[in-house]
Amino acid sequence: MKNYKLNIQYDGTGYAGWQVQENASTVQQKVLDAIEILAKEKINLIGSGRTDTGVHALGQAANFRCEKELDIYRFRHSLNAILPPDIAVNEMAEAEESFHARFDAKKRSYLYFITKDKSPFYNRFSYLYRGQLDLKELNSLSKHMIGEHDFTSFARKNSEVNHKRCIIYDAHWKETNGFIIFYIEANRFLHGMVRTITGTVLRAVRNKLGGEYMLEVLEKRDRESAGEAAPAKGLFLYKVKY
Repeated sequence: MKNYKLNIQYDGTGYAGWQVQENASTVQQKVLDAIEILAKEKINLIGSGRTDTGVHALGQAANFRCEKELDIYRFRHSLNAILPPDIAVNEMAEAEESFHARFDAKKRSYLYFITKDKSPFYNRFSYLYRGQLDLKELNSLSKHMIGEHDFTSFARKNSEVNHKRCIIYDAHWKETNGFIIFYIEANRFLHGMVRTITGTVLRAVRNKLGGEYMLEVLEKRDRESAGEAAPAKGLFLYKVKY
């Protein structure tokens, strides 16, 4: 039994997220179907984690086990040939038999893209924000998220997890090539967490609420206390580290 690791990019606009769902088009299902056509056997495709409806990925990691040994170069080429244009496997390699894309992940990072000027070329992949944004203020507000905290306030109420404690290693903003980009890295993320943190930071900026507001939201452990989640289209799963 061979174990293969994939690095997958996708435009999530037309999908109900990564994970297979009944009566919905998902990225995992599209990749799974393509692999099974080529491998000619049933396989279990394991992703590093879910992405929500409309969220994109620059580096979703996944793995699958296969009875036969595959020619990696030819298999990846064939896989990309039958996958739809909005999904691509940009890396494929043989992994240790024990490798598990989800459970072995140590850190995950996301990027959130904001634009200040309307562009038809960026509309699918960024959030057009009309208000004033100051990088120093954005970074000052976001630093309160760094460390180990209970992120109940930033998760969807129906998140089915044993606990809502996460460790955020980095959270910062930068401006480049007309984009304001939020980078966040953690050991794990809850359902809707990155978009809600982003939306809460923007709410704090818009209403001049300051860092104390961010701390209050954390401490309340109540989703109603946080801001509205930023639109899915600006969010990208960036990297998964093992």
